[in-house]
Amino acid sequence: MKKTVLFLLVLVVSMSTIFAAAQAEVAFPTKPVTIICPWAAGGGTDRIARFMADQLTTELGQPVNVVNKPGGNGAVGHGEAANAAPDGYTIGNLTFEVNTLKYLGYSQLTPRDFIPLAQFNQDAAAVTVAANSPFNTVPELMEAIKNSPPGTFSFSGSGIGTVWDLARIAMMDTYGIDPKRVKYIPSQGAAPAITELLGGHVDVITCSYPEVAPQVEGRQLKTLAIMADERNPEFAHIPTLKEQGIDWSYGTWRGFAVPLNTPADRVKILIDALVKVIEGDAFQNFMKINGFGIDVRVGDEWGRFMLDQFDQLADIFELAGYGV
Repeated sequence: MKKTVLFLLVLVVSMSTIFAAAQAEVAFPTKPVTIICPWAAGGGTDRIARFMADQLTTELGQPVNVVNKPGGNGAVGHGEAANAAPDGYTIGNLTFEVNTLKYLGYSQLTPRDFIPLAQFNQDAAAVTVAANSPFNTVPELMEAIKNSPPGTFSFSGSGIGTVWDLARIAMMDTYGIDPKRVKYIPSQGAAPAITELLGGHVDVITCSYPEVAPQVEGRQLKTLAIMADERNPEFAHIPTLKEQGIDWSYGTWRGFAVPLNTPADRVKILIDALVKVIEGDAFQNFMKINGFGIDVRVGDEWGRFMLDQFDQLADIFELAGYGV
């Protein structure tokens, strides 16, 4: 009888220990979480990241902060995110450019170096000029470029080989113009590029419409078209390139991921929190008011999407003449 009681006592203690250990594993996070944004403050990626950080602070019960790490066409920020401790406390704000780093020779990073959490955005590129520009359509701009000496026109939007750069390269090629006829002035993101355009230092920028919307609505800039299959109902007054006779569409996307080897239970907690944010009214309203497109892929589905695009970029980089 005594042996039975002792056995039961040991069993209860053992089960309690196992339960306590399991509870300890689930107790995440217990300290602040950092989101690494690979682009400058003020741009679209930064704006969405800061909104998401505020929402995740509520869902996770711990402060979630955004740290901007621009540089190297996204290599600096994406690299820091991939190489962070795999404990769930550092989230990488992945953008389209994670697919370009290896092609450009800036880094060996690809989407395979992350555990994908969720994609929550996709935006078409837009072609924007100064409000007093003589051009009102993209074909008008393209004809002026075609009939001017090489180097007459300058473009910006972000860094060399970023999505906004690749979008304009393929747009010009689709129109039948050598992309090298214009100068591309790289910047650390859309916000500094907008400043360059406002100051008259470049002639055209390509970035998402939401990033230039405040200046367009303030009649400082003018967007000629977006590179989408259809008009966006949130800014339906902006035509598409296809409407103007240029059969090309392209854009960027944004989402979150964590370093490889992050514990599965912590990955699940972060995914669950992100899904709650994405499904919430606050997120839906924020994206609508600011004109950001919503496109959601979760976990492995997003991982496959990124890798498919990575493979497809080989042709466009050959056209651009960039990389290794």
